[in-house]
Amino acid sequence: MIRTTNTRFNDPIPKTKGVIDLNFSYAFQPIVDSQKQEISSFEALIRGPKGESASSILLHPLVKDSVIFDEICRRKILEMAGRLKLRKNLNINLSTHILYQLDMNITATFKSSLKTGFPIENVIFEVTETENLADQRVLLQNLRLLQDFGFKTAIDDFGMGHSGLNLLVKYQPNFIKLDRNLISNIQNDRVKQIVFSGVQQMCEKLSIDIVAEGVEKKDEYMWLKKAGIVLFQGYYFAMPAFESLPPIAVNVF
Repeated sequence: MIRTTNTRFNDPIPKTKGVIDLNFSYAFQPIVDSQKQEISSFEALIRGPKGESASSILLHPLVKDSVIFDEICRRKILEMAGRLKLRKNLNINLSTHILYQLDMNITATFKSSLKTGFPIENVIFEVTETENLADQRVLLQNLRLLQDFGFKTAIDDFGMGHSGLNLLVKYQPNFIKLDRNLISNIQNDRVKQIVFSGVQQMCEKLSIDIVAEGVEKKDEYMWLKKAGIVLFQGYYFAMPAFESLPPIAVNVF
């Protein structure tokens, strides 16, 4: 039996077939628009009840590959966004295995968005490039279904694997988020610069916005900004903040 409450940010996950309650909450990290010098979006990052790593929760047998858990997460994020009065876009990570079953619970997410008053058009669902994309036909169908409902989509960790490029041939998301491994020390790495340039040209022609993710140093930011990147995310701009919306660090621009 599913049990939910709405009194606290760290409400327990509803019990499924067990007696274990797993408490969790979320931290938020901004995605920054360097041209407007303001926050464009916040990514919701799962955490333990006190802000600690949630790795043990995600590996729990009651949670792993659970459609119910994934739906609870999305509902909880939208509820928290409403409580925090989030007025920007909201990035939510979506596991590929859930996308294969999305027709089973997309309506619930749609209703949660309406119930909390958070605009559907401000929700960006992120799919990780490195995840298994075995049944692309179903995956593509459900990605398009998300957009039909009014949600935006992004491919996360793009640039170091093969699945993201294969997916991009058949489906063009609203955003791609460049992998941290490509961003790190890019100002001093000619090979990374060449790979970046190819991805950038491709996205420009396909009208896909790029987010440089994992930017930790000013030199990385300056090189990417000069190369034409507008959207940034990383410790250089702001650390994730537990159950709150952090501001941009001072003097980053």
